[in-house]
Amino acid sequence: MRIPAFRPLAAALLSTTLLAVPPAFAQTRSAAPVAQQAIDQAAQLRERALQDGTAYALIESLTTEIGPRLPGSEADARAVAWAKARFEALGYDKVWTEPVTFPKWERRSEYAAVVGAHAQPLVITALGGSPAGDVSAELGRFDSVAALEAADPATVRGKLVFVDVPMARSRDGSGYGAAGPVRSRGPSIAARKGAAGYLMRSIGTSPHRVANTGITRFDDDVSPIPSAALSLPDADQLTRLLTRGPVEVHLALDCGWNGEYTSQNVIAELTGREAPEDIVLIAGHLDSWDLGTGAVDDASGVGITMAAGHLIAQLPQRPRRTVRVVAFANEEQGLLGARAYADAHGGADVIARHVIGAESDFGAGRIYGFNTSAPADQRATSDAIAEALRPLGIDYLTDKGSPGPDISPLAAKGGAWGWLGQDGTDYFDLHHNADDTLDKVDPDAVAQNTAAYAVFAWLAAESQGGFGSAPKAEGDAPAH
Repeated sequence: MRIPAFRPLAAALLSTTLLAVPPAFAQTRSAAPVAQQAIDQAAQLRERALQDGTAYALIESLTTEIGPRLPGSEADARAVAWAKARFEALGYDKVWTEPVTFPKWERRSEYAAVVGAHAQPLVITALGGSPAGDVSAELGRFDSVAALEAADPATVRGKLVFVDVPMARSRDGSGYGAAGPVRSRGPSIAARKGAAGYLMRSIGTSPHRVANTGITRFDDDVSPIPSAALSLPDADQLTRLLTRGPVEVHLALDCGWNGEYTSQNVIAELTGREAPEDIVLIAGHLDSWDLGTGAVDDASGVGITMAAGHLIAQLPQRPRRTVRVVAFANEEQGLLGARAYADAHGGADVIARHVIGAESDFGAGRIYGFNTSAPADQRATSDAIAEALRPLGIDYLTDKGSPGPDISPLAAKGGAWGWLGQDGTDYFDLHHNADDTLDKVDPDAVAQNTAAYAVFAWLAAESQGGFGSAPKAEGDAPAH
């Protein structure tokens, strides 16, 4: 059912009473990892979720009432208050917050233009973590990070380095990882070689004249330089201009780190009726970059997982295990809320009690694939979940998937993960840029996502089996 784009949240919440379901049942002890009654309940939950408007109403509310949610901003605090209030209204048993402290980066103004014979403005945006600066310098173009790394410092010193690496479009987002070093490593390499500033083709696929931001961190042994991303049309324009001769660009950024801020992870749970110490975790992240309203990254994930838990809360009884939903703080600048959660909840004595975790943080496209990290001898519950997801058009892809960004710190400690793979073909048209707004969110796709997360969380929580969570030596969690 397509939900009207501006449907009020209150009306949506009033419409979410579940269809008639069988009376409460006692959990049947059997050799099967999931009782048949739970599987039957999952089918009804799935169909109800497809007709439910709660997730879309939450996305509309967060993006309209709060808007962009840059970590450390005034809107960050309002988003935390919003999440607490919504969790409480949605019928969770417990709602609380846990502090996450981090350096605060601010964007104040940004400008760039070609100067000289071909003078014209450029569409750019500062990279998160960039310092302020005002630079006018000749461009030095490189077609890869490797080429910049190999360059003689004498050819870089004093230049405005321009790294021009296109990102490939793909359903699974693999092009993002391949292009990532342009933003994560490029500025430090340029700074080490004496560049005056850094410009890069945005990591994105949008044909529109919008620039994509994202975090960069400078190595400790370099002095940070002003760093920004160009829209794809502007990157192409500079490349064409360079065929006509040297190009000088003026880059002026007013941005930078400004003290510390304490935000909050917002956590809610439905307490398990038999094994409350066992946790099935589903999540999104509450923060966003500041250019759009953070609709696909990641208000959608917050709305989908909040609504999935809400639908489970309306069943005749609580699931056997606890279902916990987390709206993580400051994912965008390095998974900081997730790392704080893993430090607080991921000790060797409790990691096995996080039975499995899954995060919705790849937009609002339809889910096409499912998998878990369960080892071969613990796949029975995964198999049952996969079968319940099949009517949603979701394939069981046992060789695919990875933990979501905010699940990866728990996974590094040994926690099992679930993957509900969304179609990200168009995701990087919107990611970290000004086009990330509510009109890009399809209510029908959101309902399919909500159904998938509700079924996943319900069956994982009802199961007698596990997914292989066990403490291990912590590895490095990937940055987003």
